[in-house]
Amino acid sequence: MRAKTICQDSLPLLLDHRRRELQGRQECYRWKVYAPGFPGMIDVSSFEEMETDKKFALTKMTPRADQGDSSGNRYLPGFPMKIDFPSLMHMEPNIRYSATKTASLLFNAIPASLGMKLRGLLDRKGSWKKLDDIRNIFWCHKTVISEYVTEHWCEDPFFGYQYLNGVNPVMLHCLSSLPSKLPVTNDMVAPLLGPDTCLQTELERGNIFLADYWILAEAPVHCLNGRLQYVAAPLCLLWLNPQGALVPLAIQLSQTPGPDSPIFLPTDSYWDWLLAKTWVRNSEFLVHENNTHFLCTHLLCEAFAMATLRQLPLCHPIYKLLLPHTRYTLQVNTIARATLLNPEGLVDKVTSVGRQGLLYLISTALAHFTYTDFCLPDSVRARGVLAIPNYHYRDDGLRIWAAIESFVSEIVGYYYPSNASVQQDSELQAWVGEIFARAFLGRESSGFPHRLCTPGELVKFLTAVIFNCSAQHAAVNSGQHDFGAWMPNTPSSMRQPPPQTKGTTTLKSYLDTLPEVNVTCNNLLLFWLVSQEPKDQRPLGTYPDEHFTEEAPRRSIAAFQNRLAQISREIRERNQGLELPYTYLDPPLIENSVSI
Repeated sequence: MRAKTICQDSLPLLLDHRRRELQGRQECYRWKVYAPGFPGMIDVSSFEEMETDKKFALTKMTPRADQGDSSGNRYLPGFPMKIDFPSLMHMEPNIRYSATKTASLLFNAIPASLGMKLRGLLDRKGSWKKLDDIRNIFWCHKTVISEYVTEHWCEDPFFGYQYLNGVNPVMLHCLSSLPSKLPVTNDMVAPLLGPDTCLQTELERGNIFLADYWILAEAPVHCLNGRLQYVAAPLCLLWLNPQGALVPLAIQLSQTPGPDSPIFLPTDSYWDWLLAKTWVRNSEFLVHENNTHFLCTHLLCEAFAMATLRQLPLCHPIYKLLLPHTRYTLQVNTIARATLLNPEGLVDKVTSVGRQGLLYLISTALAHFTYTDFCLPDSVRARGVLAIPNYHYRDDGLRIWAAIESFVSEIVGYYYPSNASVQQDSELQAWVGEIFARAFLGRESSGFPHRLCTPGELVKFLTAVIFNCSAQHAAVNSGQHDFGAWMPNTPSSMRQPPPQTKGTTTLKSYLDTLPEVNVTCNNLLLFWLVSQEPKDQRPLGTYPDEHFTEEAPRRSIAAFQNRLAQISREIRERNQGLELPYTYLDPPLIENSVSI
């Protein structure tokens, strides 16, 4: 079918067909508000009405030896629920999981969870007896990076490295002056800076960076295993040293300075400094999982998929362009809401903020999210991180952004030759308007467009949508097992309050602060599952369904694929010289859509 905008369809019969198609889609794909301040989501009843075989069901369960029951429901051994994946037999294949992907998802989970269950770890409460015991959780699921993390997690350069190339590489902001809420003095950091410079000089040189976890200051706390957990809202100051390494300079574990909120330093005792860094890593976990990962990729990409299905007919060129980047997103998010976000789900079982904290963090983050944050080139410029060396996420991401932008620019140029052609496309305007209203809740201060006036504006918005549905999700999802398998590097909860004095931390108090054994294992099982992309992958730029039939867009697709292949070659050549390769944005390893 040849792609046409509504302006190119003049026959009343064709216009009526477009209208009736969208009317049917809008009745099928209905919006629902999950919680105040959340992006819109698909109404689950839209799935239920189209299922013919079975409904999505979740119940608490005791693991069964047969891994199933007479109704054909499949169990994940040791998982706190059974999962009956929706069959969605009448849904479009782009939306419902294929049998291959469903089976792969199950078979990835079963061996890991069964191994934990057999060793009794999923039922064991209490502290870890020693740090080395944590090595044995995933004895058969080690990776090069997870092993590196296990060996180097407590080192300051690796702590800083994760801000650049870990799973949450979007937190750093360059400082020209210190905020009043972080009263670090030159005397505090002089031993690390050395005799040839000072804090003020390094600020002026653009070598001082801040990671600010302000959003956690009022986050609700939760109980795990019947015990109240704790949350901190740290400020972490980092320095780009002359060797090009980013290292932590100072950590304050609250947003309010004072006698009860000491500033921890690398010159403090080993256990005091390690505990301070571990608190920051716990904050990283909470901000990454709830905001960087779940909100900014899963939830927003679901809203993009919904608006695309509801406002653009099959023949629309932007529908054809975006459909591959919505594949499986509605189903994976439906599964996530039923297994992770439901009361007593995994979020309630493994995190210090629980479900209520998740609701708070996501709504608060969306209220502060901007178009600048959403667009990688604008984000790295605004955060002042363009000059940091060895920032592979930035470098690879910008190359992929440019490749997507070039591809999208050719597609848009072919179908939208003028400003008027964009402005007069009522379907396109309804699409962007619905995204503004449903994804970003109509907040003008967000800077997101509610109307598109030029081809250039359309290119930027489409580039950002495709990038965040594909590359950004890969960057913040694929490394979760790598960086989280060694639990002290990414603890999901903390059992003791942040220290208010120095000199009190010991190995025992450190272990008593980390998550309990069963909490650790449930969280690491989730990390393993979401980091293993099931079969039936479609890497970025792979379009086997061939929605475009015209020669010009087909040439553009081929050029896009060639450019991605060149980027992959460059990334793999660079990685050969790295102690720790950065692979998450290698194009063949990037899924076209949020599908896991």
